Amino acid sequence: MKLSFYKYQGTGNDFVIIDNRDLFFPKDDTKLVAALCERRFGIGADGLILLENDETVDFKMVYYNADGAEGSMCGNGGRCLVSFAHFLGIFEQETTFRAVDGLHYATIEGDFVRLKMQDVDDVHEKPAYSFLDTGSPHHVQLVKDLSGFKVEKEGKKLRYGLYGQAGSNINFVEQENDETFQVRTYERGVEAETYSCGTGVTAVALAMHKSGKTSTNTVKIQTLGGELSISFKQVDGKYTDVFLIGPAVQVFKGEITCSI
Repeated sequence: MKLSFYKYQGTGNDFVIIDNRDLFFPKDDTKLVAALCERRFGIGADGLILLENDETVDFKMVYYNADGAEGSMCGNGGRCLVSFAHFLGIFEQETTFRAVDGLHYATIEGDFVRLKMQDVDDVHEKPAYSFLDTGSPHHVQLVKDLSGFKVEKEGKKLRYGLYGQAGSNINFVEQENDETFQVRTYERGVEAETYSCGTGVTAVALAMHKSGKTSTNTVKIQTLGGELSISFKQVDGKYTDVFLIGPAVQVFKGEITCSI
């Protein structure tokens, strides 16, 4: 069978996106999802996203990691799906959609998508790192010489050694100035470094604010794939009105022959 798909990327974090409003895609076929995401023998992507109908909001997001397992919230994937839904004519400028962690509001202007993330109540600060959940769990750790840092080796070590089989995404951070940080992320489910991670850069921004490394409420994050911005408010120690802001671009449309 020929399967139609779209390829999107948000600061180099890339996704296979499928319009599944007719519910034809075999959602329990983890091997198919992994095969589609495989870079040498499939399409190649950090994850696969299904766009589906929802009874109360504009659409629903179903996200799979590159290993084929259904994943937690993906910020860049959410921004790319918003761009895809806009391309399909589902909404004009602003939308609300459902993801695994609840409802999300978003707006789009050109290629730029502002995605509202969930509120964050707790940033757990440890002597050498911070841990928080921004829709997905994230370890945030400051390092020196980020460009030469062995992200995959050290990320894998922490992902399994500190957090066990369930794991956590691991973010290594270097500060440029009060409002700008460089970030490299080892992403669980992909089990490798990705060019960008939306929930990860969100976690970095909040963790750096919580620890006093930045005093601004709009943080710029430089990833391998480009720049993202995170804006937020802090009220009584809780982070609210958290927005992930950056480009989401359609790369190409295609068809692939597969057994479904």
